[in-house]
Amino acid sequence: MSRERILDAAIERIASDGIDAVRIARIAMDAGVSTALVHYHFATREALLAEALEHSFEHAGDTRAVDTGEPPGVQRLRDMVEQCLPLPGEQEKDWVLWVELWLRAVRHPELRPTAAHLYARMHAWFVEALEEFDCDADRLADRILALIDGYGVRALLGDPGMPIERAREEIWLVLEQDLAHVTAQQ
Repeated sequence: MSRERILDAAIERIASDGIDAVRIARIAMDAGVSTALVHYHFATREALLAEALEHSFEHAGDTRAVDTGEPPGVQRLRDMVEQCLPLPGEQEKDWVLWVELWLRAVRHPELRPTAAHLYARMHAWFVEALEEFDCDADRLADRILALIDGYGVRALLGDPGMPIERAREEIWLVLEQDLAHVTAQQ
């Protein structure tokens, strides 16, 4: 399980210091392993970032379902959006990793497939939930991800005009309109 300890340490360190400031020796120390073992598992920082993001993605999204009395499909979407917002704690840390990936992928094209792969997984997750509605699930999933990304970045940055509560409200204003439009067509 040393690989998992390394990934957990990398996630913590990348989220707190940024990938450019992270040193393999520090991750090794945080994980309680040798630097040689870190290098054995990860040839480069980019490989470590990619794997850390995958690891973070796999462990993200503890369900915090709160019964709102909405139809199950709408409730599920609400829960999914909630799991994707940069809420304080683990989700905020996951967001910092995403932002690190975005910045690194712009400058290091070898990371673009990792970003595309993770977005494809998120997209598929939303498409699967949207299939119960009579809508273009691909387009609506893209819109949901764009809303989450746009509002989420502002909330993550601490923009006083976009606290997390307002980000949530703005996303749901659009989604409620889309879902009402879908329901009206049925």
